[in-house]
This record gives sequence, C-alpha cells and structure tokens, in this order.
Amino acid sequence: MTRHAPVKQLYVYRRLTSGAKVLAGQLAQNAQGVYFQYEPDYIDHYHNLSPFKLPFETKLTKAPKIPHAGLHGLFSDSLPDGWGLLLMDRVFRRHDIPPHALTVLDRLAYVGDHGMGALGYAPISTIGSPDVDSFIDIAKLGDEAEALYEGTTDEVLPQLAAGGSSAGARPKSQIYIDPKHPARVSTTAKPGLEPWLIKFTANQLMLGHEEGLCEAAYLSMAREAGIDVPEWQLIQAPAESQAIAWLATRRFDCTPNNEWLGRYHVHSLCGLLDADFRQPTMDYVEIIKMSQVLCRRPAVGQQQFKRALFNLFAGNQDDHSKNCSFIMDDKGEWNPSPVYDVTFSPTPFGEHATAFGGYGKMPSLNVIQQLAHQANFKDWSQARQVVQAVVEAIQQWGSIASELGVSNQTQKLVGDHLNVLWKENRLLSQ
Repeated sequence: MTRHAPVKQLYVYRRLTSGAKVLAGQLAQNAQGVYFQYEPDYIDHYHNLSPFKLPFETKLTKAPKIPHAGLHGLFSDSLPDGWGLLLMDRVFRRHDIPPHALTVLDRLAYVGDHGMGALGYAPISTIGSPDVDSFIDIAKLGDEAEALYEGTTDEVLPQLAAGGSSAGARPKSQIYIDPKHPARVSTTAKPGLEPWLIKFTANQLMLGHEEGLCEAAYLSMAREAGIDVPEWQLIQAPAESQAIAWLATRRFDCTPNNEWLGRYHVHSLCGLLDADFRQPTMDYVEIIKMSQVLCRRPAVGQQQFKRALFNLFAGNQDDHSKNCSFIMDDKGEWNPSPVYDVTFSPTPFGEHATAFGGYGKMPSLNVIQQLAHQANFKDWSQARQVVQAVVEAIQQWGSIASELGVSNQTQKLVGDHLNVLWKENRLLSQ
C-alpha cells in the first residue's frame, strides 16, 4: 500500500510563448483553506493571470470554498473533470489511495506540467508518472479509451493517463503527432511532435461513433459563419474498430516556438468569474460585457454575439461557462479563444446552459436587439446581417455532413432539430 502524504505546498510556473518558464507564485494549503501568493518578480515583469478574482499583489489570497472545491478559479482550470477525473482517480486507486483522501493540491501535483494552458506545478507527483519514452498506436489508444468509458475494462494505460488532464465528459487525450508517422503518437511532449487534442467515440454517446463527424461538421459551419475555430482533422479509425473517425483539434494554447513548448495562458469563463459551470447561472449579456472589459475592446462583444446566435440556431445547448475561454499573450493582451466543444447537444428541456437576456430558449427579438446593442453594433441592421450569416452557414448542415460521411439517419436527426430551431427563432433573422 502506498503511504499517502498530502501535498501542502506547490510552486506555480507560467510557460511563456517562447517556451521559457517563469515562477508566478506559490500555493499552500492548511486546515483553513488554500492560499496563493504571487512572486514579487512576476508582478514586476508580467501580468495578472486572473484579473477579476485574484488580486495582483504579494499578499496571501485565500480561495473561496465554492464553487471550485476550495481552489481559486485560476488553478481549478488546470484540473480535469468528467473523463480526466475518472482517469486520475483510477490511477490513484491503483496505488491504494482513495479519491476522498486527495486534496486539490494533490491533484494539481498530479497534473504537473502536462495540463492545458500555460500553468504548471512543482514538485510533480510521482504517482502514475508515464514512460516518457513510449509511443503508442493511436488505434490502441482509441480502443482503450472506449473500453474504459463504456466500463468493459478497469485498466488505465499509462499513455492514456498521461494525456487525460483536459476537461470534458467525453473520452479524449492530449496527443503529440509526428507528421511523418501520424499513426504512432505520444501523450507526452517530445521534440518535433505537434500538439493536438483528440476526442474518441463510444456507443454510449448520443450520436455514437458519429460524434466526431458531427462535431467536425459544426466546426465547418462555424467557420462558414465567420467564427474563429481551431485547426482540425479527422483521423480515420482502423477497419477492425467500431469507430469511424476521431476528431483532433490542434491545441490553441500551444505555440510552435521551442519545439512547440511555447504556451498561451488560457482561462475559462467559469474560472475567471468563480462561477459554477454545472449550474445555468450565466447569461450572454454578462459574457459580452466581461469580454469587452477583459479584452479592452468594445467591438469584441460582436464576436461573442455571433457565437451566441450560432449556439442558438445550431442547438449547441451545452454552452456552459467552462466551454468559453480567453487567451492572454506575453504582453498581457486578452482575446476570446477559438470556439471548442461546439456540436449538436440538445438538452432534455431544450434550454441553454447560458441564457439570452434571461431566456433559456426562444429569446424575443427585443432581447436579441438589446444583446446586439451591448455588443456594440452600429444598429440592428448591422447585427441582423450577422444573424443571417449564421443562419445561412447552419443551413449547409446537410451538404457538409454528407461530405464528411455522416449517415443519412443522423443527418435527418440533426437536420430535423435544426429546422425546428430555425422556425422557433426565424424572426431574429428577418
């Protein structure tokens, strides 16, 4: 049995776009809670990592008890949920450490320097450390992820555990691809390998093994609507697999500098505002306002308006505050990140996780006009052109889905739903 000594203190590092690492501060935990303290040198040379909730000073800042399990929202962004949490808990159980014995600092130490975004933590936990010299066939990685997700195995491959620190409920992995040999990947960074995030499929998902195809179609529609999307590719599954293809997106937190070791700082909306992404507490009015303040450009609200209307007409109702993020560069400039987790995701009651001026669905024309005004459009005529462009892009669902190989049955399932949404909201584009 592994004797578990909870982590009490961690150093927090930030990786810059050059690949260099700087010490940002320290985390400490005692019986009263978790505290963070910025390094004086970091304050002198860099910028606040979480400007709304974390004071940019050298005093100790205690984390609120909720909603991030007693952790600051900034550092909660480094922790996985859903799939990644499942992998982490399985690894600790293999070392006879039950999840209830883990502190949030234990979990951050496990993430170490292989999480999403620019932040890393030291010392790194020795529990579950992967073999950094190992590669794996991507087909095996996908099959093992599906088996674990569907409960047909309890084994966790070291490579799967190493790549599982991203958020979300679906099985996925951070992978590093050699462009010359894409079938064999690593789940730890290595010179010459490109960083991607791959989403695997399973029978138990709503669209089964067509989830990746449909998300690729949604990214295509979003791009047609003028929305910033990450570079993506479909990786064909082997013939003997039940899967069809897996969607891989290039990580937008990584820069090609220093063998792809450069990083942008990425912060989710729920982390920035200490919001509970599991509760429908956010509104697009708030997102537009805070985006304009954070990015210091009123016109950035127009980007968020376009994304909001795309989610409305496309049925992406899993639009919670963890699926909205912002990127900060080395100069301290913030921008909305490319969209992610944008796909067909209707909820049981047809309500969005983020409201439109208080409406979970079918917002009135007056509400959307007020949203457009907040987004800094010149007038409603200008905003309506954006809505029309979004609608026209989504109307390409059938042709795009067909080209990507989506089955006729799934095309009809999604297409029928999109038609209903258009009828419910058509006055917004007229």
